Amino acid sequence: MVRILVLIIGLALMGFITWWFFGKHAVATGTVNVADNVQQIDVDVNGGYSPEKIVLKKGVPAVLNFTRRDPSSCLDRVVFSDFGINRELPKGEKQAINIDTSKAGEFQWACGMDMFHGKLIIK
Repeated sequence: MVRILVLIIGLALMGFITWWFFGKHAVATGTVNVADNVQQIDVDVNGGYSPEKIVLKKGVPAVLNFTRRDPSSCLDRVVFSDFGINRELPKGEKQAINIDTSKAGEFQWACGMDMFHGKLIIK
């Protein structure tokens, strides 16, 4: 009886881990506000990034406002390697990051430890 219980729990854990790392999860897409010819969006940093996917218009200056609420050291930086941006995110403070939208494409951003990611789409 104990062996069957351990087997069932083990299989359930393996299924959960497989789903967590390899399953498709819903990704929040952010809506950009355009005012005075500048695109702006707020990104909440709390156990990841929300929204994780942001769509920007090509050629219109853009500002991403990151506010970190998570105390973990993993999320204390945001890195846009394609743009050469590696910025500290102090807890509880809004950090405005200007994005060059002159080139269309898909660009990734990540935390300083490359564990949490986001996607920037410029079209």
